[in-house]
Amino acid sequence: MIITSLLDTDLYKFTMMQVVLHQFPGAQVEYRFRCRNPGVQLAPHVQEIRNEIRSLCSLSFQEAELAYLRSLRFIKSDFVDFLGLFRLNEKYVEVSALPSGELDISIRGPWLHTILFEIPVLAIVNEVFFRNTQQVPDFVEGRKRLDDKIAQLQAPGLGELKIADYGTRRRFSRAWHEEVLRVLAARLGTGAAGQFAGSSNVLYAMKLGLTPLGTMAHEYLQACQALGPRLRDSQVYGFESWAREYRGDLGIALSDVYGFNAFLRDFDLYFCKLFDGARHDSGDPFAWGERMIEHYRKHRVDPRGKTLIFSDALTVPRTIELYQQFRGRCQLAFGIGTNLTNDLGYEPLQIVIKMTRCNGQPVAKLSDTPGKGMCEDEKYLAYLRQVFEIETAA
Repeated sequence: MIITSLLDTDLYKFTMMQVVLHQFPGAQVEYRFRCRNPGVQLAPHVQEIRNEIRSLCSLSFQEAELAYLRSLRFIKSDFVDFLGLFRLNEKYVEVSALPSGELDISIRGPWLHTILFEIPVLAIVNEVFFRNTQQVPDFVEGRKRLDDKIAQLQAPGLGELKIADYGTRRRFSRAWHEEVLRVLAARLGTGAAGQFAGSSNVLYAMKLGLTPLGTMAHEYLQACQALGPRLRDSQVYGFESWAREYRGDLGIALSDVYGFNAFLRDFDLYFCKLFDGARHDSGDPFAWGERMIEHYRKHRVDPRGKTLIFSDALTVPRTIELYQQFRGRCQLAFGIGTNLTNDLGYEPLQIVIKMTRCNGQPVAKLSDTPGKGMCEDEKYLAYLRQVFEIETAA
């Protein structure tokens, strides 16, 4: 089966899930699947995907996995105790084929019991699709492309440039993902002197001795639209709830749920000092970095002590460009996803699973990149833009 461990997911799923357990245990949510590639026929694979999800729902956390989570300084013992009893429930997931040949996946239920579906379900869809359409994968080409990336990163003057793997959800396959991570760790080195900073994948971080990386995702701040005291304060409420849980740990704020302008309005002196930095995930990354540095300076905070994380559709050449523009001006981190784990010469699937409702009301992301948002309620989107004084498309 494709997923053999509940740790085979991104770290931020656990960090968000811990907040849900402690602060929002009664929240009810809905997620929807979307494939952004035009013309891709996923419907023929519905039964195979269902079988894989059924297998996923048979898994439970093993003692060694729980012990690993317990060893992470920001994971609390009562949360690990909860995970010791946890299993995903197939009743919360519906998978069907649309007449158009597209795939329809919806996930509905308690946030606490559905939050761990997203990453493994996306990995399942990817691997089922590629093992049916590329039955003899060109791993020779994949290894050549990986070698080229490593050579670019090892060019003179880039010794302090570090990258991380963010590629679980869109990987070509589980086995290829592991091979890529092993090669990167061996060739780039890990730890303080290495160029491979770690992986968002908790299973491979444990298995390969890598640093697990991640803080929060869009769904967390989206859910706060329904959970906070009033909509205009939902971003501030989300950051404050996060700080209440982690007390200064995991201090990277996601900057594009309500558009970057709204983020900067809310990210005041208090948050500039409290959080370690911010993550870019849509819009022009160069302009974003310049504005973040200027924002820190305006609030009398030295940007050289703050971390800017870039994670939006990165390639190695783009990563190097960003590093050259911002090195020495702030701390830098780069999370590369699809371009690391699904680059064998085939067009990767651009698939997502996004939260669309929380506690019965619509929630949405107002991305700085048109097309990255996902909300079917146009009236709610218009209201959200009005509340946050946003003109960008969702």
